[in-house]
Amino acid sequence: MSREKWGIAHVYSSINNTIVHITDITGAETIAVASGGQVTDRDMDKGKPFTAMRAARKAAEKALAYGITNLHIKIRAPGGNKSRIPGQGAQPAIRALARAGFRIGQIEDITPVSHDSSRKKGGRRGRRV
Repeated sequence: MSREKWGIAHVYSSINNTIVHITDITGAETIAVASGGQVTDRDMDKGKPFTAMRAARKAAEKALAYGITNLHIKIRAPGGNKSRIPGQGAQPAIRALARAGFRIGQIEDITPVSHDSSRKKGGRRGRRV
């Protein structure tokens, strides 16, 4: 009889990078972390789908070794005054986690959305190039 053990996969996906962070069910203890920069040597590729898939697979191997069998997934985009839409690495990362052999519980979006408006960086005259 194998006891099922739940974990949470926090997937942060921006235009430039994808970070997969697997914690225990409380979210307090980190089990595995992998990012686009750990699986590719080209900065250009960090936000790409294939890199996100490899990062998720790397984190999944560590989590499986730890004994996690089921995952809840929390997806996060940059949010605030930046993009509220996750980057192109979010979906491949979820797919890779599902293929790694985890049972997926719930998938939820935890992108921070400000209800007033936070000021964009760059100052009054914007970014001067």
